[in-house]
Amino acid sequence: MNALSPARATVPATAPATAPVNALSVDVEDYFQVQAFADVIPRARWESIPRRVDANMDRILAQFARHRTRATFFTLGWIAERHPALVRRIVAEGHELASHGFDHLLADRMAEAAFRADVGRTRKLLEDVGGTPVIGYRAPTFSINRRNPWAFAALQAEGYRYSSSVFPVRHDLYGVPDAPRGPYRPEGTTLWELPMTTVRLLGRNLPCSGGGYFRLMPYALYRAGLRRVNAREGRPGIFYFHPWEIDPEQPVVAGADWRARFRHRVHLRRMSARIERLLSDFAWDRMDQVYAALLAQPRR
Repeated sequence: MNALSPARATVPATAPATAPVNALSVDVEDYFQVQAFADVIPRARWESIPRRVDANMDRILAQFARHRTRATFFTLGWIAERHPALVRRIVAEGHELASHGFDHLLADRMAEAAFRADVGRTRKLLEDVGGTPVIGYRAPTFSINRRNPWAFAALQAEGYRYSSSVFPVRHDLYGVPDAPRGPYRPEGTTLWELPMTTVRLLGRNLPCSGGGYFRLMPYALYRAGLRRVNAREGRPGIFYFHPWEIDPEQPVVAGADWRARFRHRVHLRRMSARIERLLSDFAWDRMDQVYAALLAQPRR
């Protein structure tokens, strides 16, 4: 066994009397900070690029307020430094503030000491700006995997209580296909890993969590997948998206290869309407509330 394996059995999937409340999350970053463009937009250029995250977040927060829905916002420290009022608004409107690392460096490309410094610095910054405890973390591009299982212990050491960084799928950029599909405590830690939601079909894990997959697939297919997880497995799903995904007017990034451009821009114009349907079709809450019973368990 290693740290990606559960130290204890995953939470039993027993069918509840009513559908579970699902976990809604937003990875707060701007369009030029995504991994798909890392080779054509170096971090040294970020400061000179006009930011769109504030306007996009204003639309998202207004949409959530209309639906009386709370969410978890995994926020880059880089964004928090430059948009402190946005961070305070997230907290003031009842949402959970969580960490996405400082500047979107992939966790599996960092040395352990550098990773620990990054997540510790970001947690302190977010707590100072937001005035609230930060207990959750999501690795950029789901970059906790077989190459860096030590990351869980590092997160625990820096005060985090849960991670949502493992995607149990096969993908060219990320994924641990044989990782547990439900919440588990990685071996040697008391931290909870809350993996991204998948549907088990024909011996494979299929993504059912949001992002580019959500924009690409028919909405009815995603809805059926999440209902299956809720009804057959008796557990909540986790949904995520980014502020830039509701922004079809964002600049086209020159120099990016066709696959990166396609993944980034596919069906951006449909996204806001799809989220509207999602908020109406399912019950949602912030991650620390959806998984409150797990997080309250003693740290043994």
